[in-house]
Amino acid sequence: MNARVEKVLNLPSYQRMLIVLIIMAVLAAAFYFVLYKPQLDQLSGLETKRDAAQVKLQKNQKIANNLAVYRAEYEKMQIKLDEALGELPLQKEIPSLLTSIGDLAKEKGLDILRFKPSAETSQGFYAEVPVSLKLNGSYHQAAAFFDAVSKMERIVNIQGLTLGGAKDVDGKTSLGIDCNAITFRFVENYTEPKGGKRK
Repeated sequence: MNARVEKVLNLPSYQRMLIVLIIMAVLAAAFYFVLYKPQLDQLSGLETKRDAAQVKLQKNQKIANNLAVYRAEYEKMQIKLDEALGELPLQKEIPSLLTSIGDLAKEKGLDILRFKPSAETSQGFYAEVPVSLKLNGSYHQAAAFFDAVSKMERIVNIQGLTLGGAKDVDGKTSLGIDCNAITFRFVENYTEPKGGKRK
């Protein structure tokens, strides 16, 4: 038998018990730090990930449950956007819009003395496109023209209206009509300026 083992066996029982307890404590500590604690840390990490995944799942489930509502809301917003863009023509549609305004004036019996588009003014995502108009005709013809312009699909505002120079032509009163027709166009590829909103 090994001399060391014999020496341990010859020790008093309380000392042998103490050695056994020390060995058991060392083994327990080794088990805890080498095997159990890493597994415990891994388990804790997995539980944290599981909890985060459950929160995300609940959030996504809530969205999924309301998906029909969100889709309906999206479709309504898309319709509103299409309507708004329908009132703001693109650059390529401006000439035909201006021609429509001139055609309306002629249709209502007005003589067009001046039809002069001016430089547009950028207002961010849209631009103002002014047209200076000088017309001749009766008050009723002018009113019918302005009414027709207000009913156009596109937005056209009449500003700076002046009536004057009344003349009697073939028993009817003819007026000189000066105004600006302001229409608007959508600015394609507009980007918000850096540093916040426009003032």
